[in-house]
Amino acid sequence: MGRRKKIVQECERLMDEPENIRNIAIAAHVDHGKTTLSDNLLAGAGMISDETAGEQLAMDTEEDEQERGITIDAANVSMTHEYEDTNHLINLIDTPGHVDFGGDVTRAMRAVDGALVVVDAVEGAMPQTETVLRQALREGVKPTLFINKVDRLISELQEGPEEMQQRLVSVIHDVNELIRGMTQDMDDIEDWTVSVEEGTVGFGSALYKWGVSMPSMQRTGMDFGEIMELERNDNRQELHERTPLSDVVLDMVCEHFPNPVDAQPMRIPRIWRGDDESDLADTMRLVDEDGEVVFMVTDIAMDPHAGEVASGRVFSGSLEKGQELYVSGTAGKNRVQSVGIYMGGEREEVDHVPAGNIAAVTGLRDAIAGSTVSSIEMTPFESIEHISEPVITKSVEAQTMDDLPKLIETLRQVSKEDPTIQITINEDTGEHLISGQGELHLEVITQRIEKNQGIPVNTGEPIVVYREQPQQPSDEIEGISPNRHNRFYVSIEPMPDELVDVIKMGEASMDMPEQERREALQEAGMDKDDSQEVEHIHGTNILVDDTKGIQHLNETMELVIEGFEDALDNGPLANEPVQGTLIRLHDARLHEDTIHRGPAQVIPATRNALHKALIDGKIKLLEPMQDARIDVPNDHMGAASGEIQGRRGRVDDMYQEGDLMVVEGIAPVDEMIGFASDIRSATEGRAAWNTENAGFEVMSDSLQREKIMEIRERKGMKLELPPSIDYI
Repeated sequence: MGRRKKIVQECERLMDEPENIRNIAIAAHVDHGKTTLSDNLLAGAGMISDETAGEQLAMDTEEDEQERGITIDAANVSMTHEYEDTNHLINLIDTPGHVDFGGDVTRAMRAVDGALVVVDAVEGAMPQTETVLRQALREGVKPTLFINKVDRLISELQEGPEEMQQRLVSVIHDVNELIRGMTQDMDDIEDWTVSVEEGTVGFGSALYKWGVSMPSMQRTGMDFGEIMELERNDNRQELHERTPLSDVVLDMVCEHFPNPVDAQPMRIPRIWRGDDESDLADTMRLVDEDGEVVFMVTDIAMDPHAGEVASGRVFSGSLEKGQELYVSGTAGKNRVQSVGIYMGGEREEVDHVPAGNIAAVTGLRDAIAGSTVSSIEMTPFESIEHISEPVITKSVEAQTMDDLPKLIETLRQVSKEDPTIQITINEDTGEHLISGQGELHLEVITQRIEKNQGIPVNTGEPIVVYREQPQQPSDEIEGISPNRHNRFYVSIEPMPDELVDVIKMGEASMDMPEQERREALQEAGMDKDDSQEVEHIHGTNILVDDTKGIQHLNETMELVIEGFEDALDNGPLANEPVQGTLIRLHDARLHEDTIHRGPAQVIPATRNALHKALIDGKIKLLEPMQDARIDVPNDHMGAASGEIQGRRGRVDDMYQEGDLMVVEGIAPVDEMIGFASDIRSATEGRAAWNTENAGFEVMSDSLQREKIMEIRERKGMKLELPPSIDYI
């Protein structure tokens, strides 16, 4: 019997013992060494050879991941590890670090109970470290810390014991500050800060396969002095043999991460808003493998032989082949064709996967990433809120008409697999538009369409996604229907940022019980009376119904909302989405005859009223911004800061870190296209940089008109602005 078969059998045996299961994700800033670390853990579990660990990058299963040297898709693997004489099943997800693929990290956090956060000892906590920590803590996932690349401090930077200790203490302090700041308002989380004494911090080198923690030092008798000596004398093999990284990390995982039995009672109230007194809530809290099936899909992937594979977390019941299951938001049932577990790039079929595990399922044709799949109809899990939104768009066209149906099918598949991608079809031009998190995100998607599906495509230049937002409250505006029998009276006002953030994070939505929604909105600063009259939330906009006892309004409200949604999706300046607006419906006069207040009357009336109110509120164009951080040698600092300032950006901070200068700033996404090649040539390839989406800012007045005209021309709209927009 092969080694792999043995591991699969052992995993199957351990699946039924939830106390000995650990579901974990490895998360970090790009290039801090997650995938190399995963290789070490796979080698430690006997799944790949010890010699190739760290170079094989077994979790980067796609060809383009190996070529680019970055993780693009989250990859799952199940392995076993013996700790204190008990074998444990560890389901691990290796997540991407690049900001463009942050959606994969958010979805992975829904499936796990613990996050191993990896930080580069030289670079310390970086912007994306903060983002992955926030994603983990928002989902109620417990963090531990592994400080990687410690070998660089010893051999490259030649640091002495005191300097090194200071640096490591400062990394731990920074990470703990982030954790404290993010958990201070979370009542259900006790102290989740990490500490060397407790054993929730590990140190080491994933590349050279050695690692230590306080418990491992006590066990092996090694201390930092001895480690530094072995590292300096190039005795890394001895280091690896005496204190192998995989043992240190997997021991930490078994000791400090919660098992599903401890984790689910705390996580279920966070991610599910159903009746917590129900039998279903009990079976999920108890991780009952004999209860009703509840499965949360966190990832969809295409398998050339098996078709669509849905992977995710089983919270209750057991998944088996042949089951007929409901998929939230769709009619009818889907039949499970096979269930399995992931072994890196390979999927191994098993008879059943019980509660508390991460499973890979085929046959769920209606599921998308984020679906709730269950044996009875139930309240679905909270939707997975992605921290950033699409900021860049490209048009994609098939080179030959024959490939068009296949391209449409592939694009549908792409949006199923990655909900952070938005696909729209421009009815007028027949173009397919893909919107994503950044240039790299779209480049990878279009490459995969060409390579994996064999469809040659033409892609347009990247187009930046803008927003529109009013700058001041408007007067009350009248909207009249084409037949002049219906009138609506509307005003708008900009919403405070706190309120917009609450909606963005999914903490207030129309799917929630009314009382909960009211409380969330009031906490974010909304007036009590307004919070009771919220009629609809669309994007980050709220409609408040201030009318009193108007006949026929109830039956017309659906059309009113449709008109408002249309106006918000296509703002008055350039048909870009409107954000952060509170709309008040003050009054309405409606014809008593239904036939005279149909869609053709109500929708244009409310749409026009809202557009006029937005113009009266001095609506302006907002552009997406990116935070940029550049690490560069001293003599190239001027060139690096010039690259930001020359892109309509501003430099916010410059400071020394080790032998490098760090330049931090912010610039518009539109100007950052092509930044990668420019910064390389400006600094002779010696800069390391990363960018992070930083929300939207009002574009400067001098550029508003020019940019609006450019967008209107691209969209085939009239080039004159309405005369009422005289302030731009």
